[in-house]
Amino acid sequence: MTTSVSAWTAPGFRRLATAWVFTNLGDSALYLMVAVWVKDLTRSDVAAAFVFVSLGIPAVLAPFLGMLADRFSRKRLLILANVLMVPVVLSLWFMTDADTVWVSYVVILLYGSCGYLTAAAQSGIIRGMLRDEQLASGNGALSTIDNGLRLLSPLIGTVLYVGLGPHAVVVLTAACFAVTAVILLGLPVPDASGERGASRGYLRELVAGFEHLALVRPLRWVTLSIAIAFGATGLLNVLVFPVLDGMGAPAAALGWLVPVQGAGALVGGILSARFVRALGEPRTAALGMGLLAIGSIPLVFGSLAVAAGGMAVMGFGIPLTVVAFATLRQRLTPHDLQGRAAAAGNVAINLPQTLVSILGAALIASVDYRVLVWVTVAVVAAGGMLALAARVPRPAPAPA
Repeated sequence: MTTSVSAWTAPGFRRLATAWVFTNLGDSALYLMVAVWVKDLTRSDVAAAFVFVSLGIPAVLAPFLGMLADRFSRKRLLILANVLMVPVVLSLWFMTDADTVWVSYVVILLYGSCGYLTAAAQSGIIRGMLRDEQLASGNGALSTIDNGLRLLSPLIGTVLYVGLGPHAVVVLTAACFAVTAVILLGLPVPDASGERGASRGYLRELVAGFEHLALVRPLRWVTLSIAIAFGATGLLNVLVFPVLDGMGAPAAALGWLVPVQGAGALVGGILSARFVRALGEPRTAALGMGLLAIGSIPLVFGSLAVAAGGMAVMGFGIPLTVVAFATLRQRLTPHDLQGRAAAAGNVAINLPQTLVSILGAALIASVDYRVLVWVTVAVVAAGGMLALAARVPRPAPAPA
């Protein structure tokens, strides 16, 4: 008799996935709508850009938030975070003109912090809920939900914003957080948090997630490779409009290129667990980064149709890398470090990308965008090759 590798057979996973649906339904609609709202109130691109800056700032709090997820009940933290976000989101009602847009920055800052906290807590819950051989299936399922709703949520948010006004999106998002909290109340979680080892001092405990990723050889190589590859894609974030100009396409063309990438990511999320089981985590991560590099190449050819094909390939590769990394990290991390390791992994992905975006913004005025695309391709491919240096034992099936 063999045991199932599907996460859907694990007690509580269906409830967790249902909560993930409502969380993501409100997520993607909120911050994009807020940026548009700020732009409409102020007529300022800079003011709107600060919405995304506010979303990125919580990365500096990630180690502390990860430690919270390792020191307190992860289930209770998830419920509390979702409950508290209801009044936080509803406070956007007080943003009425250009003088009150600061409210949006505070809300998005708290919203971003909540995201890091819930990601850290959820990583530990998934690890306690699933066996080793079920982790790829669970992470792949959640990635599929995430990418599917990234296609749907902005459309819903746009329809509500245009048809009923921004307050309709605010109510939808607050309701999603409230429903998520209610669903999580019944989550059957054997909470592994609070399993504290010997204290090594506050600072050592705070950076223990980074230390763990650096000391465990397979995690060190895969984390480094993803930091390099995803960091390089920060150039693509600032090259979007120069690329469209080179194609002779209007800025509005981005509106259908992004869904094409999302469709590729949806398929990649669905198939990611199969790739992890067949190839192992490091090779799957390397394959995902290779596809990301290949999909970037068509951006230099000046054809919108060719670029769309490349965007689909990029979208397919991203969840392969993310799911492989999450599965490897969860599998090789003790329960009492899950929160901090997850937070450290998110910082390793997001912070280099933000820094490279800043550098890219300074370069686009003096360097041809095609050169920067080729630099991105080379660096992403190098990152993918680096992941192959990881050697990790495959999970052994649990006894029936």
